[in-house]
Amino acid sequence: MPSSMPASDRRFYQALLPASLVSIIVLLALFTVLLYYSIPALKMYGLELFTSSEWRPVEGSPEESRYGLLIPIAGTIITALIAVVLATPPALAAVYLTEEMLRGRWRLREAFVSLIDIMAGMPTIVYGIWGLAVLAPLLKDTLYQGLYEALGFIPLFSCEPVTGSTVLTAGILLAVMIMPFMYSIIRESYRQIPRTYKEAALAIGATRYEYAKIMAGMIKPALLAALLIGYGRAAGETVAVALVIGTTFNPPTCLLSPSYTVSSLIADQFANASLYPYMTNVLLLGGLVLLAIGLVSNLLGVMYLRRVRYVV
Repeated sequence: MPSSMPASDRRFYQALLPASLVSIIVLLALFTVLLYYSIPALKMYGLELFTSSEWRPVEGSPEESRYGLLIPIAGTIITALIAVVLATPPALAAVYLTEEMLRGRWRLREAFVSLIDIMAGMPTIVYGIWGLAVLAPLLKDTLYQGLYEALGFIPLFSCEPVTGSTVLTAGILLAVMIMPFMYSIIRESYRQIPRTYKEAALAIGATRYEYAKIMAGMIKPALLAALLIGYGRAAGETVAVALVIGTTFNPPTCLLSPSYTVSSLIADQFANASLYPYMTNVLLLGGLVLLAIGLVSNLLGVMYLRRVRYVV
C-alpha cells in the first residue's frame, strides 16, 4: 500500500482486506480437509490408488478391497481435452462474429451476446438432462455408428457403440458448457486491441481471413488462458458428466464406450461409501486431485491472461 495514499483510501483498503482474504482462507481450508481425509487411504493402499484400474470394494474387509483412480483420472483428462478442442473454434468464431461482422447491427449483436450469456448461466443439470435425453441417443444413431464403421481400425473408435452415454458424448456436452466461458475471456481481450491496430491491418489490404489471423495472434495469451481455464472448468464438472458418460469402469481408450471421470465417480459412489472401508477416503482423495487440476489450470490461465498488454 503506497505511503502517499490518502487516509480515507487507506482505511477503505484496510476494511476490504479481511474480506478479500476469505477466499484464500476457504481454499486453504478445503485443501487441508481433503488432504487430512485422504492420508488414511494413501497409507493403506499407497501409489496403487493412482496406478490401478480395479475398483472392488469389499464390505468389512479393507485388505480385500481394491480401489484404483487410474480410469477416473484418465477419463477426466480425456473428456476435458475433448471439450477444449471442440469448444475453441466456436468461441473464436463467436468473438469475431460479434465484434466484427455484427458491429453495425446492434440489436442482433446484443441478442447473440445475451444468448451466450444465458448459456453460461444455465444450471448444469439442465445440460445433463438434455445430454441424456437428446444428445446421447442422437449421437449414437448418427455420428457414432458412422465413426465405428469408417474409422474402426483406429483404437479410439474401435469399440462398437452400444449406448450413447460415452466418453465422447461427455466431451461434446462439456464443450457446449464451457464455450460461453471461453468466449467471454477471449472477447474481453479482443476488445482491448486498440482500434488503430485494427484499422492498420485493413489499411494494408488484409483479407478477412488475414485480418482475423492477425487479431487472433495479438490475443494469443488470452487464447491460452481461455484454454486452460476452460480445461479446469470441464475437468471439475460433475452432474452433467455423470448423466452422460455411462459410469462404467472401462478404460477411456475408446471414445465410443462408457467410462468414468473423478467427479462422476464421486457423485455415483459417495452415497454408499460409508458402507465400505476407506472408500470415503479414496473419493476425497479424488476430490483432492480435482482441486489440484483446477488450481493449476486456473493459475496458469490467469498468468497468461495478465500478459495481454497493448501499446497504443
